[in-house]
Amino acid sequence: MGRDYYAILGVSKDASDDDIKKAYRKQALKWHPDRNKDNSEKAKEKFQEVGEAFEVLSDKNKRAIFDQYGEEGLKAGPAPSGGEPGGFSGFSTEGGAFPGGFTFTSTGGGGYHPSSADDIFKHFFSAFGGGEDLGGGMPGFSFQSMGGGRPKSSSRFAQQSGFGDFDSFGQTQTNQKPPAIKRPLPVTLEALYTGTTKRLKVTRKQPDASGRMTTTDKVLTIDIKPGWKAGTKILFKNEGDMMENGQTQDIVFILEEKPHDLFKREGDNLRMNIKLSLVEALTGFTKTITTLDGRKLKVSNASAVVQPGQVSRVANEGMPNSKTGRKGDLMIKYDVVFPTSLTTDQKDTIRKTLG
Repeated sequence: MGRDYYAILGVSKDASDDDIKKAYRKQALKWHPDRNKDNSEKAKEKFQEVGEAFEVLSDKNKRAIFDQYGEEGLKAGPAPSGGEPGGFSGFSTEGGAFPGGFTFTSTGGGGYHPSSADDIFKHFFSAFGGGEDLGGGMPGFSFQSMGGGRPKSSSRFAQQSGFGDFDSFGQTQTNQKPPAIKRPLPVTLEALYTGTTKRLKVTRKQPDASGRMTTTDKVLTIDIKPGWKAGTKILFKNEGDMMENGQTQDIVFILEEKPHDLFKREGDNLRMNIKLSLVEALTGFTKTITTLDGRKLKVSNASAVVQPGQVSRVANEGMPNSKTGRKGDLMIKYDVVFPTSLTTDQKDTIRKTLG
């Protein structure tokens, strides 16, 4: 008698096309090998069985033959190219006939050959989005040949299943990847200077063992390299929500640089301002700066007068380049703070000194 395709999908013999699609979606997600890696061999076998059952029961001609002759009858002769249930006659043969006037011709290729379960899965979700509310069965799916009998779709699934002419009703043969989930990733300038590791918990929708969509959490690890810049994108493939078409979204984190109280980044250089009193600008100064990695850096000038807005450069104290590892420079701009008022004696002293 062979296998019972109705039992494999868990539907009754009078199941509608919509019932069959719903059952296939549930069983295919349940037994997909990617979700059963601990028992992969059994999963592959069950996944193939489910795909085969759907391929037969969703095609009215194959289903009619199966209903009358079972799996053995379906696979004993060539799959029919047309006709209505009960009207399979005219297949004269040397290989014998089945009861009721249905005879098969032995043509070397045998009867129905199941398609790859992966192909069935892919085309089901690409064509219908895996939706559970799609009524009317599988309209428009007919084996259409071009001259030599080759269907428009060149896939093995389309050739063997009778689900060939995808183009005839505007569907594509490829399963479109859903748009990625994009999330900002704010990072301090200190972390971008030294590098760091961030662990982020994401919540996504994934099917459970029964095929139902559930919310799960996962921790993603990001190794931030020294010198990464704002706008850097970190991609995690297939770590987002699973969509109706069976595809899973990617997650993309887009790096954002948090503002710093002292330093501002300009490419690989750092820029900062230092305030000097008028006395310091005229007579010299020594300042201590805390760098982004916590070191103490002394900046001094005792030989020249510092002009307001003057910029000095400290080599190799800027940001590291993420590709070369070399550091840029630190650019220091001096803001000279003038006194708001002077006494008469102070004015006289300045006139005598500078006049």
